[in-house]
Amino acid sequence: MASPAFRIGPVKVENPVLLAPMEDVTSLAFRLICKRIAHPGLMFTEFVSSMAIHYGAEKTLKKMRIENEERPLGIQIFGGDPEIMAETARVSAEMGADLIDINMGCWVPKVVKTGSGAALLKDPDHAEKIVKAVVEAVDVPVTVKVRAGWDYSLFAAPDLAKRFQGAGAQMITLHARFAKQGFEGEANWQLISDLREAVSVPLIGNGDIKTADDAKRMMSETGCDGVMVGRAAISNPWALARITCGVTGDLAPPEPTLEERIETAIEHAQLTVMAEAEVDHFADVEALPQKEQDAIELRAIRRLRGQLPLYIKGVYGAATVRGRLSRVESLQELSDILWEFESYVRSEQARAPSA
Repeated sequence: MASPAFRIGPVKVENPVLLAPMEDVTSLAFRLICKRIAHPGLMFTEFVSSMAIHYGAEKTLKKMRIENEERPLGIQIFGGDPEIMAETARVSAEMGADLIDINMGCWVPKVVKTGSGAALLKDPDHAEKIVKAVVEAVDVPVTVKVRAGWDYSLFAAPDLAKRFQGAGAQMITLHARFAKQGFEGEANWQLISDLREAVSVPLIGNGDIKTADDAKRMMSETGCDGVMVGRAAISNPWALARITCGVTGDLAPPEPTLEERIETAIEHAQLTVMAEAEVDHFADVEALPQKEQDAIELRAIRRLRGQLPLYIKGVYGAATVRGRLSRVESLQELSDILWEFESYVRSEQARAPSA
């Protein structure tokens, strides 16, 4: 079965499964792992603050690092000032982004109170100005990710999407919830169907895609060109792989063994340390003075404390080490905890009576 590829301007997306941009999740390290295991058609960075880029924040610039093996890749940006958003788009293109995605869906208060993210759903004229400014600033395709509207009183997405398409946006992604919902309730896929009738550019559906059947059903019921997978993929690139294979018709990978989960969690941590150190080989980290290496590991590992326990979620006895993983401070400590856990699981399995 041929993968149903599509194009975003000159960018070819080989299959219609996209990994959603997620803050503190879709780092370079996690994207590289997902590309190796799941082969999504398109991935995005964590969202990038335009104001942070305007003021030269090094931490934010690190989020924009791109490796060739993860392409095509979009850098997602957010902000409320058209000129500063255009400036950030130019920086993103210079960093090598294949496309620029504008976040108009984030509902968290710290973003909304700045007039960014989903707050723009309340001001269509200003939102359109931002899209137009970004489109005019760069030569790469510009895309927009939106929610259905700010609240249930108005399904704003069709009008917004038409405006954005007219301003030059080359793909629209709809998370089929209203901003006020957050992640509560079920996504209303009918809203994606309704938006499909409003725009001719590629339309991506987002919301409650947990399995390959969900993805195929969304595409069949709504006519969208692709699906975006978010929470189901966090620390679970194998779930993303099963969704991708289900859509493309390729053979899905088996459930990972505990050893594979552990090896991938450690790889994730090592890649995060490398990214923090801004090096391409782990040997370069090990060559650093021990004090500097320890500080880099601590910063990197702390950022992963919420994700690492998810690699062993559902495994018998995982709760026994969850607390330790949430306090881990080094790669060696992480490795010791996980392999001790693997030994514990094997011993428990050996003691269990056979059926």
